[in-house]
Amino acid sequence: MRIIWGYIKSRIWAVVLLGLWTAVWGIVLYLYGTPVEAAGYGALLCGVALAVFGAVDFWRYRQKVLLLESLEGKAALLLDQLPDTGDPREQAYQDLLHELDDTRRAVATASDAWKRETTYYYTMWVHQIKTPIAAMRLMLQGDESEQGRNLAAELFRVERYAELALSYLRLDGGGTDYLVREVSLDQVLRQAVRKYAPLFIRGKVSLDLRETGLRVLTDEKWLQLVVEQVLSNAVKYAPGGHVKVWSEGTDLFIQDDGVGIAGEDLPRIFEHGFTGCNGRLDKRSTGIGLFLCSEICKRLGHTISVDSELGKGTRVTIGLQTPELEVE
Repeated sequence: MRIIWGYIKSRIWAVVLLGLWTAVWGIVLYLYGTPVEAAGYGALLCGVALAVFGAVDFWRYRQKVLLLESLEGKAALLLDQLPDTGDPREQAYQDLLHELDDTRRAVATASDAWKRETTYYYTMWVHQIKTPIAAMRLMLQGDESEQGRNLAAELFRVERYAELALSYLRLDGGGTDYLVREVSLDQVLRQAVRKYAPLFIRGKVSLDLRETGLRVLTDEKWLQLVVEQVLSNAVKYAPGGHVKVWSEGTDLFIQDDGVGIAGEDLPRIFEHGFTGCNGRLDKRSTGIGLFLCSEICKRLGHTISVDSELGKGTRVTIGLQTPELEVE
């Protein structure tokens, strides 16, 4: 019915013209005294011819509409399959579409090339920055002064930001190599805590780490990155406070008694680049950390959620249910 109405609207000019033509000839025949039977016979012949022509024209119109609808959503790839047309106006539209598609392809090619070059440059930069970081760490070894400890803590932050940038590039590149296998969750937690121990000590944050006894199907490296990011946020926003890590079933909980998150910010904390009220207070916040955590969990078949109340702390829940992935 939709196609029929569309056809009628597109041919309305022909219907009006036919009506005018019939009226003119009817008046002419009447004025010349032509018998009604002869006029009716002529009208019948015209009606039959019109019906045949209309049926053929409607069939062609319907076929063209169905073909165009089948190309919907993929016209950029299948412009060559557009129906042939003898109408110069439709041909001009198709020529314009081909020209626009050529322009789109050129822009997409240039954008892809720029993205590859940018990714390559920043990946190389992150790898190169690790050399001076390692050199500075060696220089600070054995320096137990307050200044030395402060410099070591800041150097750790620099290294962490570099690793986060590299992880973001790998994740955004779409070519991340996942090694999914059964791993010990306690081992992942211990490695993350060991890595962040200096920040816990410096921030005077106490830690209650409880054994989980869980073995989960995941990528150890990427899961550890998620745990590290959550611990980093806990230390950052709960100075002098307390962090508790435990599990229930297949859920891992990391809770702190820090500043918490405003209720209006909670629905958006996993958005790319969103920093919220806490981020505006801490000018170094990028809004990338939790976004990465969310994306990594999605790709590993895990879940992550946050419950928080401003001024009372934050609890992060990581669901480690077994994903539908093959085990190596």
